[in-house]
Amino acid sequence: MKKNILISFNFVVFFLQPVIAEANNHSLLLNTKSVNSQDTPIFIQIFKQEGVLELYQKAANGKYQLTKTYPICKFSGGLGPKKLEGDLKSPEGFYQITTSQLNPNSRYYRSINLGFPNEYDRSQGYDGNYLMIHGDCVSVGCYAMTDKYMSEIYQTVEGAFKNGQVAVDVSIYPFRMTKENMLLHKNSSHYAFWQQLKPAYDYFTDFGKPAQISVISGKYAVNGSPDTPTKLLKLRSQYALAEVK
Repeated sequence: MKKNILISFNFVVFFLQPVIAEANNHSLLLNTKSVNSQDTPIFIQIFKQEGVLELYQKAANGKYQLTKTYPICKFSGGLGPKKLEGDLKSPEGFYQITTSQLNPNSRYYRSINLGFPNEYDRSQGYDGNYLMIHGDCVSVGCYAMTDKYMSEIYQTVEGAFKNGQVAVDVSIYPFRMTKENMLLHKNSSHYAFWQQLKPAYDYFTDFGKPAQISVISGKYAVNGSPDTPTKLLKLRSQYALAEVK
């Protein structure tokens, strides 16, 4: 009798193992404490030339402070924005992450879809799909961070959502957009596009807060203060890229 019970128990466990394993895989990061231990909003900046992903956390004074810098293991296509499916370029510009863009079961360990093409990209006729921040060290238009670093990044983003953040802003730049670097790249065919990115870079540098971004007449533009949103059409801000006609 005992032998029959033991056989039946082992039979049930054997067939339940795949189900249990799959459930554990889906809940792995939900049960792991986030790197964002203070449960405050986060912000991400990526710099291609410097090869880094920077993670920021909102401090008590309302400004975002750098909490960790991760080396990018691989991105593809060099400097410049992604325009076409298959051009192998990694995106540049301003993107937002929501919970639907998280994938804990990616073929590259974990992945976060950047949401390319965004409103600006679509206005330019750019196309492409599945542009990610992910694990491993292989890239075809994505930002590969290695599994180790991606685990931390993913947990932090997921933790921010669990604690009420609706969307995580991601600013992706070709390089740190200082006057010196802009001068070095003034002859690039991408220079006019990069001029659209610089006001948001300057805004964050000056105020320690992510800029509110609009797309007006097919161009990126920075709105007023994130604390008192205003429409660019009514505000000739020093951070506005170009006059709206």
